[in-house]
Formats: sequence, C-alpha cells, structure tokens
Amino acid sequence: MDKKRCCIIYNQPGKGALADELDVLEQVEFVEQHLIELGIDVIRNGITSSFMKEVEELKNEKPDFVFNLVESIDNKGELNYFVPALLNLHRIPYSGNPLEAIFTTTSKILTYKILVASGIDNPQSFLPSQQHLLIPGKKYIVKPIWEDGSLGITGDSVFLYNTGDIRDRLLALDDTHWFIQNYIDGREFNISVLAGKNGPQTMPPAEILFNNFTGDKPKIVDFKAKWEMEAFEYVNTPRDFPGDALDPVLKEKLLSIALRCWDIFGLKGYARVDLRTDENNIPYVIEINANPCIAPESGFVAATKQAGLDFHEVLTRIIADLNNL
Repeated sequence: MDKKRCCIIYNQPGKGALADELDVLEQVEFVEQHLIELGIDVIRNGITSSFMKEVEELKNEKPDFVFNLVESIDNKGELNYFVPALLNLHRIPYSGNPLEAIFTTTSKILTYKILVASGIDNPQSFLPSQQHLLIPGKKYIVKPIWEDGSLGITGDSVFLYNTGDIRDRLLALDDTHWFIQNYIDGREFNISVLAGKNGPQTMPPAEILFNNFTGDKPKIVDFKAKWEMEAFEYVNTPRDFPGDALDPVLKEKLLSIALRCWDIFGLKGYARVDLRTDENNIPYVIEINANPCIAPESGFVAATKQAGLDFHEVLTRIIADLNNL
C-alpha cells in the first residue's frame, strides 16, 4: 500500500512576529515528527497574504490530506476561516474543524449568540456602542472579537464601570473588533475534547490556578500569562489537573457542557472549551477553541497525556475525523 501524503499548512510568521504567532512553528515541528513516525510522507506550506493562490496550488502537490494549523493570516484571526473555505472549494480533505465551526467560534459575538440560543450559560456580552446598558459599579472585561491566544488582553482589560475615563475609553472602540463581557470572578477550567470511534471524548478537566493574585489584580489569563515567561502572570498561572479533588457534580457539569458545545457548533477532530465558575459553582463558557494549540507543552496535549493517550493516538484520531469533500 502506498504511503499517505500530508501537507501541513500553517500561518507563516512575519518579520518581528511575537511569541503567540511564532508558536505555530513549534506545532508544525511536533506534528510533522509524529506524522512521519506514523509512516506518512509530509510536506509543509506556509500560508501568507497570498493565501488564495497558495491554497489553490496545493492541488498540484496532490496530498491525500492537509493538516490545517492556520490560526490567522498576517496575524489577523478574523481571516483564518478563508483557508478551510478554500480547501472546501478545491475539494482538498483537511484535518480539524470545518469552515462553519472555525468561523462561528472565531467570532466571540457569534459564539455568544449561539450559546444564548442554546441555553448554555455564558457571560452576558455587549458591544462598545451598548455601554449604556452597563451597570455602574459592576466589573466587566473588554476583549477582541476575532483574536485568540489572549492577544489584546491585558490586566487593564478588566474594569469597574463608572463615568469619565472608562466611558471615553469604550467609546473609542469599534463594534466590529471589540466586545464587553460580565467579568466572572471565579475559577477557570479548560476541557479538551478529542474525536473518537464512538464520538467525542472529553479529557480530564484542567484548572488554571491564580497563585499570589492579591488585591484588585484580576484573575485572568492575559497575554503576559500565556507568552511572557519571565512575567509574574506567566509564573503564577500554572495548569493543574485536580482529578478526584474536583467536586464530582461540578466535573459532570463541565464535561457535559463541553460535549454540548461540540455538538452545537459542529466541531470535529479536536477542540477545547474554556469555562469559569462563579461563587455558586455555576460554569460559564468564556471561549470555544476550534483547532486549539497542539504544541508539546500546550494545554490540549497535556490533557491528552493526563488521559493516558500518546500523541500518535491523538493524531490518528484527528486524521480519522477528516473533512472529506
């Protein structure tokens, strides 16, 4: 039997790229190494602003499938759905989540609307032009609509709504790229989900700890916490797998919500659902990550290891759930 041939596509980092963008190269190396070990021939193709031509030219490479690691184009997350759209157009099978899931989950506003319609708890969201609906004296967090990896999120993203400077700051933001959410001041969990023969399988819940966060310092995973290794925020937000120490009722809620999100958004291959709980242990979905980072030290890979799966098994399952066109 002839070897399968795979083309790994990824967002080619530009000059001066920051850690969040360079991270994709680590994913490429990791995936390529394990695909080769699985007996698959591998080629690479970095995607740039010339993405329409680059995806079309993939037809000449004649891969059996594409492993899609494109997270953005020119570091703009709102463009990432063009790649699966073009793969669909050229009928090239590809890994991970389909066009519709990539588009809806990348837009945090669309995600919010779908979650509300589905009856899943999530922080109430507002556009900057709706700031008149905010309650004075209440805490909120402002986030970019289209970006992931905590790009655009800092310690100043959490604010107490009042008059004056805060209102002026929000008025300067546009509705197409920013939104505001109720700030849930509680615990944060990540639930990784992997496709399997019998349907999606949830991995053990991971909790992000906020060590030494005192006073008014907001308990959030901002850009520093994800990417700046020397920063206080990075050092003091370790990942923990609470296992049996996690309340079984809460655990069941977290896993059940993650599986519901998988079905509602039509997720495939692999995904991660991020949630926060309030003082009453009610989980709120704060983000759905289609095609989350799968670098060696990523949260998704850590969760699969906690479940007793090696990366060969993870890749085999992702490939078995290809978008075949």
